[in-house]
Amino acid sequence: MINLFNTKNKSSGIVIKVENDKLYIKENNLELPVDWKKLKKWFGEPTEIKRNGIYWKYIGISTNPHGNGSINHLSLHTDYNPMEVRSKSEQKPFFKGIIIVDGIEINKRQFEDITMCKYEVKHFTYTGKKSPCLVSILYNQVFDKDFVRPTPKKDKYIIKKLDNEQIEFSDFGFKLAIIQELMYNKELLKPKFVLSEFIKLYDKRKIDLEQEGYEPIPEVTQYFKDLPIPKKLATEITEIYQDGGNEIYMQLLRFGEGWEDYWDIKNTEDAKQFPNLKKAIICYATENVIEELNSLGIQSKRI
Repeated sequence: MINLFNTKNKSSGIVIKVENDKLYIKENNLELPVDWKKLKKWFGEPTEIKRNGIYWKYIGISTNPHGNGSINHLSLHTDYNPMEVRSKSEQKPFFKGIIIVDGIEINKRQFEDITMCKYEVKHFTYTGKKSPCLVSILYNQVFDKDFVRPTPKKDKYIIKKLDNEQIEFSDFGFKLAIIQELMYNKELLKPKFVLSEFIKLYDKRKIDLEQEGYEPIPEVTQYFKDLPIPKKLATEITEIYQDGGNEIYMQLLRFGEGWEDYWDIKNTEDAKQFPNLKKAIICYATENVIEELNSLGIQSKRI
């Protein structure tokens, strides 16, 4: 793989936590609404001040103050705005920090909006795009002190035996590409795996994500190896699209950079089990794979 993601992002060390109805930036408590100038303590001087917003572009953060200078939200930009710039490279860097809500790290590309007593964590998506363009942490003006957010069930990630036939894979990389389509794109394979939830619920040992997140975590990898996929879902696959930013790879490697070769597809035997598979965009694969897929009638190319 070619390393296209080796530039150090200055926001990667920023941790934003919402816990017990308190908001923390780098372990410092911040109560919204607040005068926007207080953000300079953690983010420095803004790179741009406009009528419609204040921007710290080097870390992918912005906000929009009211007339009195107070703000009630933080916007964390995770993708580019096609209405303002022509490409991702023009808007980089994006916010690459960590967002923790009630002890669980949320995945910035895939999560349900969270409403708490005092704060809301919401995602916004541009028309025609699947991944959120920004994550917003807002002061919840409808304050409900009795609100309790449900926690995931303890058995959520205990794999259960299927009652019907399952697909048998010979290539783990190919299986991961299929999981991306069925679990994250089509949402047909459940439960949707969330790394932070898995770690919190895992009881066989303590997994330290900060220490172990730079390599694949064995228990997470094994989960996906063991995960059964019903044979009846095989016809749902019409294409596969590999990208370093795919949700499946972000769950497998918390601090991945996109160039890793842990999940390369090495053979194409599994493709024969998906009769409607007609297209494949590949980035994790050995040299033989593109030619083999094309010979099977699957229009394929490498990105």
